[in-house]
Amino acid sequence: MNPSEFITVCGLPLIFMAQIAIALFLAVLFVQSGLDKVFNWKGNKEWLTGHFANSPLSGMVGFMLFVITVLEVSAGALSGIGGILLILGGSSTWAIYGVFLSCISLIALFFGQRMAQDYAGAGGLVPYFIVTIIGFWLFSIPA
Repeated sequence: MNPSEFITVCGLPLIFMAQIAIALFLAVLFVQSGLDKVFNWKGNKEWLTGHFANSPLSGMVGFMLFVITVLEVSAGALSGIGGILLILGGSSTWAIYGVFLSCISLIALFFGQRMAQDYAGAGGLVPYFIVTIIGFWLFSIPA
């Protein structure tokens, strides 16, 4: 499809608006989640220690919490910067990196939930993962 054929609202292609929405959605999701881990480290670590007590990952809770915190804060920051740059007419590169790190974060979270045999928790991550996959698809279309 030729970009000039895209449906527009107020002169903006809907695909471009969706790209911004995905980037900002992931920014809110992961900045909030990552900062919650930063500011409530002790509470998160205590809960996760119990959550993984009977899993093969039980001895790695502190390391896993650190890794997922870095991933989430990075994914949220890159998505937020990317969304702002898109709004300002800049490149989509930062937003794409944010979508990619969001995907990696969700895979890590999904892996942890499955290892802890928290199948409902793992299933709750699927809609977020679908959003990231839609984000990849949307950023593959030139707006």
